[in-house]
Amino acid sequence: MANTFKLPTETVLLPSKGLLYPEDSPLAKGEIEMKYMTAKEEDILTNQNYIQSGVVIDKLLESLIVTQGASYNDLLIGDKNAVMIAARILSYGKDYPIKYRGEEIIVDLSELNHKEIDFEILKDRKNQFSFTLPNSGVPVTFKVLNHSDEKGIEAEEAGLER
Repeated sequence: MANTFKLPTETVLLPSKGLLYPEDSPLAKGEIEMKYMTAKEEDILTNQNYIQSGVVIDKLLESLIVTQGASYNDLLIGDKNAVMIAARILSYGKDYPIKYRGEEIIVDLSELNHKEIDFEILKDRKNQFSFTLPNSGVPVTFKVLNHSDEKGIEAEEAGLER
């Protein structure tokens, strides 16, 4: 009988409250489970190949998320940012020193607030919204981007720069 070692984890609440994910998605619960960083994640943070290719944070967060069936690519951008802040707090603490106008200030990352939105407009769990532009009267449909959408846009932009 093999002993399995389970790393300690924390539950992180998602700013979207899970309302823009399909009901069968583990992210629809509005929370995600993350493990604490280990030497493996420290190695990811210092991996020069990941740093140079711009994927170091993605690789780190993929490694930290332990929610069964949750895909990092499905995370909405705002939720991904919240997970990144949570990873920083869990790994290095809530105090984040910065220099502002020559003065060192300690920012308490646990005090950062989410932008409040009217969750009534999300009750149908559809990540698709309609809006009529005020000046032109043209109707547009838009969605909140997820990580996969963001990567697709970056790839398209890189292709246009060639």
